[in-house]
Amino acid sequence: MMVQEPPASFATQHSTDGAAAVSFKGLTKHFGSLLAVDHLSLDIGHGETVALLGPNGAGKTTTISMLLGLLAPDSGSVTIQGMSPDVAIQSGRIGAMLQEGSLMSGVSVGELLDFVLGLRASSTSRSQLIATAGLDGLERRRVDRLSGGQTQRLRFALAIASEPEILVLDEPTAAMDVEARHSFWANMRDYTAVGRTVLFATHYLEEAEAFASRVVIIAHGQIVADGSVADLKRHAGAQTVRFQSERDAAGALDRLPGVARVVWQGERVTLTTSDSDATVRALAASGLSWQNLEVHSVDLDDVFMALVGNGK
Repeated sequence: MMVQEPPASFATQHSTDGAAAVSFKGLTKHFGSLLAVDHLSLDIGHGETVALLGPNGAGKTTTISMLLGLLAPDSGSVTIQGMSPDVAIQSGRIGAMLQEGSLMSGVSVGELLDFVLGLRASSTSRSQLIATAGLDGLERRRVDRLSGGQTQRLRFALAIASEPEILVLDEPTAAMDVEARHSFWANMRDYTAVGRTVLFATHYLEEAEAFASRVVIIAHGQIVADGSVADLKRHAGAQTVRFQSERDAAGALDRLPGVARVVWQGERVTLTTSDSDATVRALAASGLSWQNLEVHSVDLDDVFMALVGNGK
């Protein structure tokens, strides 16, 4: 399906008020001559679940690293509930699950969880962390003998040990198989149901579509799209409505709301429309004869490819 280029305002259509949970203002980061993050500004509201998408090298991990105080920006600022990253982390307001970094070896899962829980005044128990992160049966397993997926689940448990109000996840389901990924997101839905704020970077577009309330796509260190999945699809391109009908309906089909093009192939007709819901409702009320209705719209993969292509 052809995907149209989004309007110029598309990348900045989402705004929040001054009470942002996370705020990036004019964030810039160079690595030598490479501009990794280019004057990026973004507000994330309390209770939002935001997916950060982009091709390799787009600036996702660099942005997250500056959010967590692991890298200092060259210019601009990052605040978390009005605080600097260092203060927010020290207070336990924000937790993070990163895709890189080794865990303490030679200790068991239970011992590591107990150690981390002892660092902060948290009402969360070891058993609660085990259940939430899906680590049942692994408490006595040595950390260095966990599989890739089990290690990711342990990282998740460590990230939520302080009961943070804001959770940052960088490729959280990397190394997980399909079943483990579904289980992880089921646990995440339960964890965030009370209104916690989540920012997660992922290469799995279906995860963003299923879990995020908002999607931010970046390329070359800049935001190129920002909105709900439905918003991105609606702005990215047309939808099609296909069905079988009689040729004598051709004139009436042109006048259905949203229809921009009508193409016939025998008795099969394809309507290109900007609003498939309005088109179908009008078709149902038109009295025209039709059958075998199919509605197709762009998916998030179409939107992503239209905006960033192959990342070059």
